[in-house]
Amino acid sequence: MLTDLGPIAQLRAGRTVRRLVQLYAGLLLYGFSIALMVRAHLGLAPWDVLHSGLTKHFPIDIGQALVIVSFVVMLAWIPLREIPGLGTISNAIVIGASTDVFLAALPRLHDVPLRIVLLAAGISLQGLATAAYIGAQFGRGPRDGLMTGLARRTGRSLRLVRTSMELTVVVIGLLLGGVAGVGTILYAVSIGPLSQALLPPLLVSTERRGPSETDVGSLATCSG
Repeated sequence: MLTDLGPIAQLRAGRTVRRLVQLYAGLLLYGFSIALMVRAHLGLAPWDVLHSGLTKHFPIDIGQALVIVSFVVMLAWIPLREIPGLGTISNAIVIGASTDVFLAALPRLHDVPLRIVLLAAGISLQGLATAAYIGAQFGRGPRDGLMTGLARRTGRSLRLVRTSMELTVVVIGLLLGGVAGVGTILYAVSIGPLSQALLPPLLVSTERRGPSETDVGSLATCSG
């Protein structure tokens, strides 16, 4: 089950190697999925609409915009009394950096059927990536922490808070000239069910195990 551990407890919890590998694999895959959706050019995820809009007004790439927005969002954690963990900081940096790296490697495409394939792959892989980094149990991402903090403070449901946040960033992103489209709608209706369906097999227990059982052994078993 998901546990709400503090930063130190996250590192002291069990299966650390297994969880670290899954965390960073998930974050890299997340960056790759964003790059696929950008190259599909059929609409981005709500927050990426905002990030792409910022690139129209500042000399930054979309990955750099993602990093900047992540740390600005984390400033809002202070009054909400949310505590960042390793996964929170890693989320802000690794996803943004890897997005720009993958974008540099992926060519621009004009063939519509191929772009549709990229969009479907991007959304699917982002669902997998989300389940992977959440399942590693190293803390919430910057935007997830803002969502849970606002829900706790306002007493509103997570669904309402998330919907309100994403509508807000899409509107701001569109006003800035960000890229939205059918992919934005498909992402909005599918990412929740996808992530929820993929989370159970990727949820790593933080309970410590016996001395004869090691994280490396667990990792080898899972990767085999």
